[in-house]
Amino acid sequence: MQLNPNTLANAVADASLQFENVWYQYDSEAVIEDISLSVGPGEFVAILGPNGSGKTTLIKLALGLITPSRGSVKLFGEPPEHFREWNKIGYVPQAVEVIGTQFPATVEEVVSQGLYKGFDPFSLFRRGGQSAVLDAMETAGIAAIKKRRISSLSIGQQQRTLISRALVRHPQLLVLDEPVAGVDAAGQEQLYSLLRRLNREQDMTILMVSHDIGAVLREATTVACINRSLVFHGPPHNITQKELSTLYGLPMDVLLHDVLHEHR
Repeated sequence: MQLNPNTLANAVADASLQFENVWYQYDSEAVIEDISLSVGPGEFVAILGPNGSGKTTLIKLALGLITPSRGSVKLFGEPPEHFREWNKIGYVPQAVEVIGTQFPATVEEVVSQGLYKGFDPFSLFRRGGQSAVLDAMETAGIAAIKKRRISSLSIGQQQRTLISRALVRHPQLLVLDEPVAGVDAAGQEQLYSLLRRLNREQDMTILMVSHDIGAVLREATTVACINRSLVFHGPPHNITQKELSTLYGLPMDVLLHDVLHEHR
C-alpha cells in the first residue's frame, strides 16, 4: 500500500519516539545498523530479538544515554540532548539489575523516588506528592504492601514497584527493558495485565524490550524485530516464519491462537 506523503509526514511529526537511519558502534563494531522506525501515540510496541541484537542499545539511544554514530533520534520531536520534558517519559529497568538482596527501602519509599527531579529534594513533600504516590501504587496493585521492604518481595512485585515509580508523574511514554525477566508465570500475567490497562484505558504509549515471542505476539500492537538491523516492523499477526527464522538464525514456527488479536 502506498502511503500519502502528507499522511506519513504527519505520523512522523506526531511520533512519541522516532529513529531515522540510526547506526551505533562500540569501537569499530556496528551494534545498530541503519534502523528507522517510529512509535506513535497510543501504540504498544515490543522490540524483539536475540541476545546481543542491539535491543538494549536501542533503548539507551532513545533515552539519550548514548548518541548515535549516524542518523537521528527524536523524543516528541526533539533530539534527546535537547529534550527537557522528562516527566513525559517513564523508564522501567529490570528489577534484578537495580535491587540488591538487602535493599533497605520500603515499596512506598522506592515509588516516591519517582517524584524526585534531581534538583529539588523537597519535591517529595509537596502537596499532592503523596497522593500521586498512592495513586501509582494502586494502579500497579501494590498499595497493600507499601510498608514492606522491597528486598523481601518477589521479583514480580519488585517489578511492579518499579513500574509504579515510573507512573508517579503520569508519563505519556513508558519504556520497559525486559520487565518479566526472572518473573514467574503468575507474576508475568499480572505485569502484562497492568500494561494492557495502561495502554488501553489510559492510552499510554508503551515501548517494551522482550525475549518472550509468545507474549509479544499476544500483547503488542506493533512489533519491531531487530538483529542489528530491522528485520520486521508492523502488526504482530503479520510476522512470518521466514522473518522469525532470519531474526534468530534458526528455523522457527509461528503458532498463533489469536491471529487477529480479537481479544483486544
